[in-house]
Amino acid sequence: MGGWGVHPISSEPPTPYRSSGNMIPTQNEDDVMLRSIKQLYGNKLGASDGEIGHVKDCYFDDRNWAVRYLIVDTGSWLPGRQVLISPYALGRLDPAERILRANLTRKQIEDSPAMEEHKPVSRQFEEQYHRYFGWPCYWEIDALWGLSDVQIREQPVEPLPGEPAAASRPRLDRTDGQLRSTLAVNGYHLQASDGVIGHVCDFLMNPQSWAIDMLVIKTGHRLSGSEVRLRVDKVDRISWEESTVLGSLTWDADERSPTHLLDPFSVAH
Repeated sequence: MGGWGVHPISSEPPTPYRSSGNMIPTQNEDDVMLRSIKQLYGNKLGASDGEIGHVKDCYFDDRNWAVRYLIVDTGSWLPGRQVLISPYALGRLDPAERILRANLTRKQIEDSPAMEEHKPVSRQFEEQYHRYFGWPCYWEIDALWGLSDVQIREQPVEPLPGEPAAASRPRLDRTDGQLRSTLAVNGYHLQASDGVIGHVCDFLMNPQSWAIDMLVIKTGHRLSGSEVRLRVDKVDRISWEESTVLGSLTWDADERSPTHLLDPFSVAH
């Protein structure tokens, strides 16, 4: 399975894509390489002083499409608890390493606000959690992470070669969104204005900002069962009750879109 290392989070917006279609290839030469969230599952997570478990799920904000927490399977270490790790502790993803290392100690994680497994993440819990670690509350700020005055790591890390220059992110929707589980949304139908196109089978994330840029959609027989990519700005809303993602596109737009071609990293196991 492909691994992930960490660098400081970037608050810049994803590199714009040049295609004008709804569903587009993941990468052009000058674009940011998006990463498959599905391939985060099972990756080891470590504290600064030892391993803590592995990734079993991700929670994302359905307003701004940012991954807010990794959900950790801690095995027998903290049984009965739902352990959340924020990207504030992880920074930016890098496939060069094979473990996600949090800038926290095991003791800090053990003493953090506890929440029972299978319980929804309430705003009250998030406030306690962010206050405990001293991180800004993302729902109260305009930027995606509010990092202009926040240092994620004590020691700065040099930008990666070829990394795009930082840019200011547009003002974001501060209306309360809901945290969604990527595992739960996986399998939801994509409903276009004139019919169901397929179902969600993966999420593609910008490794610099932890923002989901695209959904990977497994289509039905209309496209011979291929996989295509849908920009999240084409999603109107997610219906929990109907297990459906409702999108601003039609069959015609979908049939003109290219098929999904996995990049070499995303097919590595």
